[in-house]
Amino acid sequence: MKNKLRNFFFLIGVVAVVIMLWKFEMPYDQVLQNVQRAGIWFPAVLLLWGVIYLMNTCAWQVILESGDGEGHVPFWKVYKYTVTGFSLNYVTPVGLLGGEPYRIMEVSAYVGKEKATSSVILHAMMHIFSHFCFWAFSILLYLVLYGAQMGWGMAVLLLLIAAFCALGIYFFMKGYRNGLALNVLNFFARLPFCKKKFGGFIERNRAAIERVDEQIAALHAQSRRVFYLSLSLEFFARIVGCLEIMFVLFIMTDHVSFWDCILIQAFTSLFANLFFFMPMQMGAREGGFALATGGLAMTKAFGVYTSLIVRLREIFWIIVGIALMKVGNRVRKS
Repeated sequence: MKNKLRNFFFLIGVVAVVIMLWKFEMPYDQVLQNVQRAGIWFPAVLLLWGVIYLMNTCAWQVILESGDGEGHVPFWKVYKYTVTGFSLNYVTPVGLLGGEPYRIMEVSAYVGKEKATSSVILHAMMHIFSHFCFWAFSILLYLVLYGAQMGWGMAVLLLLIAAFCALGIYFFMKGYRNGLALNVLNFFARLPFCKKKFGGFIERNRAAIERVDEQIAALHAQSRRVFYLSLSLEFFARIVGCLEIMFVLFIMTDHVSFWDCILIQAFTSLFANLFFFMPMQMGAREGGFALATGGLAMTKAFGVYTSLIVRLREIFWIIVGIALMKVGNRVRKS
């Protein structure tokens, strides 16, 4: 990637971090007190996300290593681009507008633009698809744990979530079989303010876009082991991420169920992702924590404190990801 483009992404990240710190609602002395209260569990949460990003990296790496074997990206570079890509996604509206273009531009130097594009799109699809699988799994878990005491209101809510998950799973499986890039671009080309820009881009690059879709469909059809390995890594990254809730709740109580932590994480992530267009899903995640803990008969204080620690973890890793843009940018093709 050219330094000018990299500096542009870096500037976006720095400005976003400054705005987030400036608009942080809690006074900094109170933030410090809450971090000190967390003790060893706060660094444990930070390290846990280093492991989760490692699992995300492995999920992307197996996709990059599949196919014709042309080009190779060092694993530590894939890890760096993963952390930085997620950092940019956190701070940009509509989530994927920052991180995915950055990852494509960086990886193109190693494997070419088409393979870089198809691998990033496919990994992004895996990441989102794993959320739908996680939410569906959580519905089954709730029915096992609390189905006997479930009221009509919760039954209707679970039915709606199940229908939403089924629709999402159907959409992604269709995308894996037929490719998704051209359909997504055509969708944006139909929007009033995007029609001219996206329409022209599609016409100029139709052949390349169709080849990207062919690569996505080929991986699903010919490399099922790679497909399900990547999806499994992303799914279990969601499960491992529930330990974050458990670590934070350990600060406040000894009575913590990992299964309840899965349910809290599932509801919170579902609620927050409905507000995907907001940078860092500001306010949505906090509301999700409050509703989830309340629904499991926990005090609101649990939800408020958990959302604070999670927000601080996000800011820490965003800063790390933005800083990594300036580290190890020399390309050595194998």
